[in-house]
Amino acid sequence: MIPLADKIRPKNLAEFIGQMHLVGVGAPIRLAIKQKQPFSMIFWGPPGCGKTTLARLIADSVKRQFYGLSAVSAGKADLRGIVEPIKKGLAAKGAVVFLDELHRFNKAQQDFLLPYVEDGTIVFIGATTENPSFEVISPLLSRSRVFVLKPLSPEEIKQIIKRGLKELGFTMTVKPLNLLAQFSDGDARIALNAIEVVAQVFKPGNKKITVELLTRALQKKNLLYDRAGDQHYDTISAYIKSLRASDVDAALYYLARMVEAGEDPKFIARRMIIFASEDIGIALPTALVVANETFQAVHTVGFPEAQINLATATVYLAKAPKDRSAYNAYFKALDDVKKYGNLPIPLNLRNAPTKLMKDLGYSRGYEMYAKTSLLPDKITGKKYYFTKNKKQ
Repeated sequence: MIPLADKIRPKNLAEFIGQMHLVGVGAPIRLAIKQKQPFSMIFWGPPGCGKTTLARLIADSVKRQFYGLSAVSAGKADLRGIVEPIKKGLAAKGAVVFLDELHRFNKAQQDFLLPYVEDGTIVFIGATTENPSFEVISPLLSRSRVFVLKPLSPEEIKQIIKRGLKELGFTMTVKPLNLLAQFSDGDARIALNAIEVVAQVFKPGNKKITVELLTRALQKKNLLYDRAGDQHYDTISAYIKSLRASDVDAALYYLARMVEAGEDPKFIARRMIIFASEDIGIALPTALVVANETFQAVHTVGFPEAQINLATATVYLAKAPKDRSAYNAYFKALDDVKKYGNLPIPLNLRNAPTKLMKDLGYSRGYEMYAKTSLLPDKITGKKYYFTKNKKQ
């Protein structure tokens, strides 16, 4: 049976809902399609925001063969099965190869793509819910343009729901429509799956989907937690402030809220890394090691077990001594950089690789363990760093 999401998949940009910053008038993807000049790109965005659909639309609109793979199940052999016939002239060059869950491909697998992307054998489109800066190798990033896709708004979700209802021959009043749009949290697939379950499992005789039927189909109502809105930022803020205050119980509570609500575990782990340097700093330098290893563990293990890694690290960071002296000192120095610009570097600190530079005084008088200030003349002797016990 064909899933509802595939049945109502847009056939052209006019039917595509959302991401107007990419497909609207004058936007980059619309222009690429109009000019029939597709290029390799990476879509970074949350689930159900249209990444796969947009990749298909690009291929169809420019009349290119489309190959869709998922990094969850595909490997180099699958890619080789696509590119080798193209290299041998048995298939058209410039086919669009779409790889979903790109972040699940390891370095060697990503490396395999490079020559075929570089020589134009394929137009590569990768999709990921993770930050490409962390998950995609630099050479592949440099050969692709990264586009950030946004979660669909409640109004956009409603449009998609209405399209699905029309396909199924069902109706829905305003209240369940609003409820489902809010519950979906920007993910169109959640909304479409819900109405499909109601239609196929509960089969209401009047063809009307009610709040009661939706509740039964969804099983539970998620905690109020919008991953792109206030609840997202309020909860992570409460978590960080609890760590800062060394309140272990509060930190664990806010961690549990984020985990239960479906927050990206890597997002939490990244904030731990920042916290380890910003708030713990030199009071316990190994905190950064723990935070980094927690991020790696979360990346390797994944949910649900990763919540144990997060909990252990939360207790460690909350109980650790705190010292923001390095953080404060750096931003005081940064203020002066912004205030004074590129102040001349003292001559004795400059390299002198040529005779002329030596004659001009470069490196003259340099002492490896100088007792005098090495700052530019305008701010010589200025103090940025103070130990925790001294006045900041």
